[in-house]
Amino acid sequence: MDFKNLLYSDFLYYLFGIIVLVTVFFLMKKITSCLIKTVVMIVILAILSVIYYIYFMQ
Repeated sequence: MDFKNLLYSDFLYYLFGIIVLVTVFFLMKKITSCLIKTVVMIVILAILSVIYYIYFMQ
């Protein structure tokens, strides 16, 4: 077995793994920021709905 080819294939394997991890990190950052904004908006709408119901529907 040739040591250079083994080292080169392992290097490419680890490089590919690092690229995949960085890509997944950025995708998760985008997705979670969008989900957090959505959750915050739903909470704000729920609070405003409760305030409207308590103060204006009685």
